[in-house]
Amino acid sequence: MQEVAAAERVFSRIDSYRNEVIRLQKELTAIPALAPSSGGEGEWKKARKTREFMDEAGFDSVKELNCPDESVPDMKNHPNHIYTIKGRKSGRTIWIMSHYDIVPPGERRLWNSEPYEVRVEGDEIYGRGVEDNQQGMVSSILAVKALKEEGLIPEYDVSLLFISDEETGNTQGIQHILKEKPDLFGKDDYILVPDSGSDDGTAVEVAEKSILWAKFTTKGRQAHASRPHSGNNAFRAASFLVVKLNDLYKEFSLHDPIFDPQMSTFEPTKKEINVPNINTIPGEDVFYLDCRVLPSYPVDKVKEKIELFAREIEKDFKVQISVEYPQEQHAAPATPSDAPVVKALIEAIREVYKVDAKPIGIGGGTVAAYVRKAGLNAVVWSRINETAHQPNEHCSISNVLGDAKVFAHIMLQQ
Repeated sequence: MQEVAAAERVFSRIDSYRNEVIRLQKELTAIPALAPSSGGEGEWKKARKTREFMDEAGFDSVKELNCPDESVPDMKNHPNHIYTIKGRKSGRTIWIMSHYDIVPPGERRLWNSEPYEVRVEGDEIYGRGVEDNQQGMVSSILAVKALKEEGLIPEYDVSLLFISDEETGNTQGIQHILKEKPDLFGKDDYILVPDSGSDDGTAVEVAEKSILWAKFTTKGRQAHASRPHSGNNAFRAASFLVVKLNDLYKEFSLHDPIFDPQMSTFEPTKKEINVPNINTIPGEDVFYLDCRVLPSYPVDKVKEKIELFAREIEKDFKVQISVEYPQEQHAAPATPSDAPVVKALIEAIREVYKVDAKPIGIGGGTVAAYVRKAGLNAVVWSRINETAHQPNEHCSISNVLGDAKVFAHIMLQQ
C-alpha cells in the first residue's frame, strides 16, 4: 500500500507539469543540435541547457564520457553525459537513455511554422526534435523531478544517459561509451531507450532486424538520345536491376510474427542525378537499396544474392555494375520477452495507460542494438505520435507526462 500511495503522489505531481513540458521543449528546440556532417555545430549547446534542467531537478552527480572529434567547433568533442540519483539499494541501476542530436528540418515549405520555434496547439507541441528525442529526455527528467519534489527515494539507483551522434552513426555516442567503459552497465540493470514506440503505448521493442544499405553504380556509355545504338544506356540497365532486386522478397520470404512488418524488406530508395538534360543517354547511373533483414537470415546470404543479380544484369545489358555497402549492421540477440526489465515496463504501462503492452521487433535501428550486442537486455519504448524526421514533427503533452509516470513507476517498484 505504501508503494501505491507513493506512486499516486508522484503521478499527481507529474500532472502539474504541463507548463514545465512546454518550457523545456521550447528551450531545447531553440538549440539545433545538428552534427557537423549535417551542417551543425554538434550537441554542446543543448547539453549545457540540459545541465541547467538537471541541476533544477536535483541530480546527485554527473559523469562525462565525451568523444573526441576535431570537426566539432570549440569543444572538439561530442558530449555523452550520465546523471545519477542514488536509490535505496545498489543491486541494479535503472537507465533511461536519450539522445541530444536531431535531424535537419528538411524542406522548409512543408512546415506550418518555424522548425526551431515551438508551436503549441492544445495537447500538441510542434517543432524539430520535440518527439525525436526530446520527448524521452523531458519525460525522464520530469520523472526524477517529481520523486525529488515528493521527497521520495527510488528503489534502485537511477541514471539518465544523454548521448550524441545517434542520428549520424552512433560511433561517437553509444559505441564510444561501450568501448571506453565496457563495464558501465550491469547484467541486472534495467536499460530503457525511449526512442521508438506506438501511438497507443503497447509496443515494447525487444528485437531489431539487420540493416543493409546497398549502393549500385551502373556504367554504360553516354550518347545522344537520337542515336541510342552508339551508346549503352546505364539508366535502362539499372532499372532492370531494380526490378530484379524485387526477387529478394521471394528468396528471403520467411515471416516472424514478433516483427512489424513480419518479413524482411528490400526497398529501392535514393536515386542520384545522372544526366542534366533529356536528350542524352546516361553513361552512369547510381541508386540505393535499403534492406531490413530478419535475424534468421545471415546478411552475407543477402549480399550473395544481390551480387548474383548484378552479374546477371551486367551480362544481359553489357554494362559494369559495382556494389558498395554504406551500412551493414547485423541483428543483435533479442531481449527475452520475460526479462525483468520487460515485465517491469509492461506492468508500469498497464498501470499508467490502462493498456496491455506486448514485446515486438522492428525494422529500424536504435542504440539498444549496440547494448544487446554487448550481452545486455534493453527495451525501446515510448508512447509517441510517430512523426520523427517528418515536417511538422510533434509530440503530445499528455504522452510526455504519461511516459514520465511510467518511468517513475519503474523507479519506485521494489
